[in-house]
Amino acid sequence: MAKSTASPSWAEALAEFLHGTPGVEALRVDRNARKVAVATLGEVDEGLLRERLRAVMEALEAKWEAEDARASEAGAVVPTAFQVEETAEGTQMSGPTCSTAPRFWRWREFAWPEPAEDGEVDDDGHDHEEDWRLLAGLAGACGVFGIAAWVAEHVVEASPMVVWVLAGIALITGGWDAAIDSWENIRHKKLDIHFLMLAVAVGAVAIGAWEEAALLLFLFSASGAMEAFAMDRTHREVDALLKSAPKQALRVEADGREVEVPVEALAIGDHVRVKPGGAYPADGRVLSGKSASDESTLTGESVPVDKGEGDDVFSGTLNLWGSVVFAVERLPAESTLQKIIRLIQKAQKLRAPSERFTDKFGGTYTLLVLGICSVMFLVWWLGFGLSPFVNMGEQTSAFYRAMTLLVVMSPCALVLSIPSAVLAAIAWGARHGVLFRGGGAIEKLAEVSTVALDKTGTLTTGELTVVGYESLPAGRETEVMELALALEANSEHPIARAIVKDARQRGVQERKVDEFNSLTGQGVRGRLGESKVLLGRRELLDTGPLAQWAQDLPPAPPEFAEVWVVSDDLVGRVLLKDEIREASGEVLARLHAMGLKSVMLTGDRRQTAEKVAETLGIGEIRAGLSPEGKVAAIGELKAGGRRVAMVGDGVNDAPSLAAADVSVAMGARGSDAALEQAEVILMEDRIENVLSAMRLSRRAKAVIRQNLAISLGVVVLMALASIAGIVPLGVGVAAHEGSTVVVCLNSLRLLLGRNSG
Repeated sequence: MAKSTASPSWAEALAEFLHGTPGVEALRVDRNARKVAVATLGEVDEGLLRERLRAVMEALEAKWEAEDARASEAGAVVPTAFQVEETAEGTQMSGPTCSTAPRFWRWREFAWPEPAEDGEVDDDGHDHEEDWRLLAGLAGACGVFGIAAWVAEHVVEASPMVVWVLAGIALITGGWDAAIDSWENIRHKKLDIHFLMLAVAVGAVAIGAWEEAALLLFLFSASGAMEAFAMDRTHREVDALLKSAPKQALRVEADGREVEVPVEALAIGDHVRVKPGGAYPADGRVLSGKSASDESTLTGESVPVDKGEGDDVFSGTLNLWGSVVFAVERLPAESTLQKIIRLIQKAQKLRAPSERFTDKFGGTYTLLVLGICSVMFLVWWLGFGLSPFVNMGEQTSAFYRAMTLLVVMSPCALVLSIPSAVLAAIAWGARHGVLFRGGGAIEKLAEVSTVALDKTGTLTTGELTVVGYESLPAGRETEVMELALALEANSEHPIARAIVKDARQRGVQERKVDEFNSLTGQGVRGRLGESKVLLGRRELLDTGPLAQWAQDLPPAPPEFAEVWVVSDDLVGRVLLKDEIREASGEVLARLHAMGLKSVMLTGDRRQTAEKVAETLGIGEIRAGLSPEGKVAAIGELKAGGRRVAMVGDGVNDAPSLAAADVSVAMGARGSDAALEQAEVILMEDRIENVLSAMRLSRRAKAVIRQNLAISLGVVVLMALASIAGIVPLGVGVAAHEGSTVVVCLNSLRLLLGRNSG
């Protein structure tokens, strides 16, 4: 083995990856074959491993060529604690270890990390858009050439050669994908329903029923294309939400230089600067600077939180106005947001529980059917003396009867029964603002007995609105409005937006403020004419000549936020409130009418939560909850035997969404973390769609049960009739295809029916 000539930064970066990733012992890179393999010892978090590996490789890819040129001249500088070698499989770096350890390494091979520009490629390397387009093309070709062959035979009476060429193309295109899957399974010594479908098609062709074979393969390939298309659209909708997550961070070096680096490159203890309007790339603690943070999606509170030295900041929250330097206390890859992103990227093709059952059932069923048909062929031939292959007058051959049995026992209707219902439900939901991420969510939502709902942004709008002005002395409320508008007119603060919007709607006179400046962490001030004017928190009054008097001022009601306005001869305040959604009360009433219980989970004060619960008629509330508290509350509900759906919109809701049996996110205002975690997304930010999703899931589960009963019932009845020899092939094909049509039409009721309201 020869020493590698890897470039210095490459070796150092890989050494840092090996040193910082628990359980990883060695890394092997083959740049020519574009392969990456990692050796691990013991249990590892494969999702975290994949993300860290992707980050390292992407960071190195752009600089590799230039560094290779320098490496050829200078050679590599490898950290002494690590060994770099050239093996037959590529360049390998390993850490310090004992001589026997490599025997116990488990090598895991990963696809070469490539940036997924449009979110099209999942962790298995599948391009969903390419998948569904290819499958749709094959299914379309099967249908077109199948119809052309039928027309050539029955309408224009073309030569048999033309008919068989057209039919052959139809059969090949229709069975192409199933043949590839079957071949892969056979290589692994497995048989599944794909193989049986091909066997049915071959058997039908062998007894002259090529039309039935073509129709069977067309339906099978078309259903696969539709499922791939639905998953592609789901991925596009959700992956678009990932692009707003922080990608870069401004790291402050020891010498004071500021360097822009990928967030994955941050380490615990790094100093990071966040400018006004930027998102915090990691969790940490403020070292210098003052600002306010919009944490509405993290804590559920609508009012921004002041940040100063020693205060905690959280990944994904927004820095509103000041420049802040903070120390990283938790790696970006370990933040709630990034954990949720990894979960979503791993769950690219979620199947319904019933669908997974048929997948497991398929291999056994295939062997069972082939075994029964083979045994019955021998029984009819050797036991009853029928001709093995040639029909004798009205007496059919043993092979003919075996093929009839094979056709009627074909699970075409069974295979389509679940995905057809799931796809119809997904399509209806997508048209009406409900996005299901896979069939599992549809089935699980139908089993829910309790709905837990976040307050801010879910039951309420999440937007502050002005509900009133007060002045001391009374009667000067208009002046309070004018002063508040003048001071907040140029601010993008959530409270400022609410005040400006309300004042302009009221037609308040706009006045110009001179000598405007900010009072860090407190508010703003300026001059109107000869008068000094201040606007901000109650603490503005705690110092100066009004301090003693301010102690006796009435506090704001629990459900309100307040902003005080002070001038030379006037004191007033603006009261703001997070408004309850108009539809929340009706939605909860209808959920209760459906036999579901509701629980409010919120980080707000209990008085605020009780006020909202009283208005909406919620019987059970859990207030003052941290994200961990919400998870614990979900756990308590589940421990009581309930099946729980969680509806939320904030980063603080993401852990509880993950803990619930079914996760539902508000899509228009929902945080990236909540949307990425959710199995059901209400894309139009309408809480009424919770009802639509619930009704749709219950109908879909009922349709799935009906489809399974129809498909299995027909198979059992027709199989018994075929064994008794009383069913000719034509009747068997008609029953088989008829049950398939009935199943598909039954599923279409979901697409055409009314599931909302």
